[in-house]
Amino acid sequence: MGEIVGAGLISHAPTIMFDEATRRELNDGKEISLVPGLIRIRDEVLDRLEADIIVIVDSHWFTTVEHVISAHEHRHGHMTSSELPRGMAGIPYDYPGDPEFGKLAASLGDGLGTPTHASEDDHLPVYYATINLVHYLQESERVVSVSVVQTGEPDDFLTMGAALGEAAGRLDRRVVVLASGGMSHTFWRLKQISKHEASDPVHIITPEARAADELRLEWMKAGDHRRIVDSMEDYMEYNPEGAFGHFLMMLGAIGGADCTAKGELFSDYENATGTGQVHVWFERPEKGWTG
Repeated sequence: MGEIVGAGLISHAPTIMFDEATRRELNDGKEISLVPGLIRIRDEVLDRLEADIIVIVDSHWFTTVEHVISAHEHRHGHMTSSELPRGMAGIPYDYPGDPEFGKLAASLGDGLGTPTHASEDDHLPVYYATINLVHYLQESERVVSVSVVQTGEPDDFLTMGAALGEAAGRLDRRVVVLASGGMSHTFWRLKQISKHEASDPVHIITPEARAADELRLEWMKAGDHRRIVDSMEDYMEYNPEGAFGHFLMMLGAIGGADCTAKGELFSDYENATGTGQVHVWFERPEKGWTG
């Protein structure tokens, strides 16, 4: 039987795709911590776990009437971001998918009462919240992307995550689930952005948004995921990216509010033009995700 062998809240901030000189120029001459953090996750975690599949919950892939899961045999091409082509242009990608996993997860999602569709369409776009992580983290693993349905509520995301966990359990797969996205997610206005591009969290859009993020990071580090779930209505005041659906789906895959896995930071908590960004890894406890 398969299992979820690891999970993480992982930033895909566009800055990680800039060359090092540009990153340092934007960050007062210093390297942002997100890039060495990604390298550490690959070297210290993914190499050790030897996963068969990386499931990326893509907070830039918005759907409306259902969750959508990629079910392609293979994906390849070049991605240029319509949002920021200056920093993400012509990025090549070439990776295997896992149609069996995608189709089973979609069927299980439907069975649990949350509308889900597995898509094999060759013309289905791929977004940079997937490609940026593939660039740094994928080697031989198959990759499956999952959308964040913009009409979803916390229970919808947790249910879809449970379907991902169930699919891993039914198949002979070692699966890593990555929640690709940020925390509080309000940008500075255009005329102000250039003054707030450095990674220091003093540049987060408001002190209140920073405090809300940092409180939830403390709960993640303590493995107190129930408090995160129970306080989602309060957190929405600070506009978490994708309604925090990427994190909640990841959490649903590893036990939901009952999960006790403690988070380990693989980066600093950083600013990206007003938004909160961080890498947090959740190692599977010896007694299981809810042990």
